[in-house]
Amino acid sequence: MKKLTLALSLATALLFAQAKTYTGIITDTMCGKDHAHMGNSQPIAECVKACVKAGKEFKYALLTPDGKLYKLSDQKTPEQFAAKKVKVTGTLFAKTGVLKVDRMEAAK
Repeated sequence: MKKLTLALSLATALLFAQAKTYTGIITDTMCGKDHAHMGNSQPIAECVKACVKAGKEFKYALLTPDGKLYKLSDQKTPEQFAAKKVKVTGTLFAKTGVLKVDRMEAAK
């Protein structure tokens, strides 16, 4: 019964979660907004890609103008946008901090 209740609660939460558009910079969960500790030996885009490839625990993320960092569900598309400003349309799961990506495009 507990499993059924949990499943119904989750389904309800998913039904009420609404897709929104978020704007920010594609970064990684290791460095976030501060790539200075990696030195100036490589461009930030290369740093972002290297951090993601460095380990399974590091993921592409969206850094918003207000400093929030959201892990992205899509880990393939962000590579081409590393260190660039993008618009991401998707659903944010606040409890996990994961942004389920429906669409990603370059922002102006």
